[in-house]
Amino acid sequence: HGQAIARGVSMKACMAELYGKATGCSRGKGGSMHFFDESIHFMGGHGIVGAHIPLATGLGWAGKHQKKNAVCLCFFGDGAMNQGAVHEGLNLASLYKLPVIFICENNGYAMGTAVSRGAAEENIYLRAHSYKMPTCRIDGNNLFEVYDVTSQHIKRAREDSQPAFIEAVTYRFRGHSMSDPGTYRTREEVEQKKSHDPIHQV
Repeated sequence: HGQAIARGVSMKACMAELYGKATGCSRGKGGSMHFFDESIHFMGGHGIVGAHIPLATGLGWAGKHQKKNAVCLCFFGDGAMNQGAVHEGLNLASLYKLPVIFICENNGYAMGTAVSRGAAEENIYLRAHSYKMPTCRIDGNNLFEVYDVTSQHIKRAREDSQPAFIEAVTYRFRGHSMSDPGTYRTREEVEQKKSHDPIHQV
């Protein structure tokens, strides 16, 4: 939702979509996970974990061959990295040199399983490095670092039509959803992480 608003989808259209109204950004048919507004190049969310990565790769392909000088920014969580479609998308983006920036928001727990319990390689950017594209790991709670690093990769993608992978390490203070009590972590851990809240750093 935040990405849609940041991109320029109106708050009225977002709220209407949440309530299933025809005035919503997806005419009330997409709901929370399917915000969409082609007029401002916001190509939507996806309800299936990791399934939108190949779509982003396709957008990169289209932009390159239509010579639009466009760059696709694709956001997903750490849990998506265990989906096969993600690796297919990363491989094709690198193979065909597509202008796509893959941004993995690593909050450490996916939906409720620690990265250390679900991935043999905990450093997610290293997994993407095997696809021979620029990769990096940044502080996802530092607004300025996120902006600077992303801007550099966007510039390279425009100039050289080259994909990149950013692992933005962050943390969520609440459960994955309203039904998630977050019992897989301690209160002490959460309180300690709150000291690194991005709002307090600005």
